[in-house]
Amino acid sequence: MSDTNVNPVVPPAPPAVPVEEKAVPVAPAIPPDSTLNTGRRKSAVARVRVKPGTGQVLVNGRDYKEFFPAIQYQEKVVAPLKAVGVESRFDVSASVKGGGLQGQAGAVCLGIARGLKVLDPTFEHALRENGLLTRDARMKERKKYGLHGARRGVQFSKR
Repeated sequence: MSDTNVNPVVPPAPPAVPVEEKAVPVAPAIPPDSTLNTGRRKSAVARVRVKPGTGQVLVNGRDYKEFFPAIQYQEKVVAPLKAVGVESRFDVSASVKGGGLQGQAGAVCLGIARGLKVLDPTFEHALRENGLLTRDARMKERKKYGLHGARRGVQFSKR
């Protein structure tokens, strides 16, 4: 007869293997005198960096007057700088994707306004008075099934 109360022999645990720590990706450091902000309009998204400088405005690595050939879009982009009267005190670098020129200009405008507000909170009143800190929420309505567009139905046929 064997004794049933005896514990079975447990093999020793293998030696602990040191676990290598993986490098955690770190976001690029933002200098203390600059800000990185996001602006959106329609389906365009702009990442805008605003920092003290000479008044240079770059959009996707090109001068904003070259990137936005129409004057209405150029004026929209620099509207926040003109509203607070600092056209030649800040450099702006924007990376914009998606949408068309109108949406991209609106996205860059919102990003610049948000950046100026962060850099100098006294600018907020002038920016808000001109409607530059409000995100324009109007978007294109989606197409519905059975229709030609969002609302346009099929042509009526009598026969």
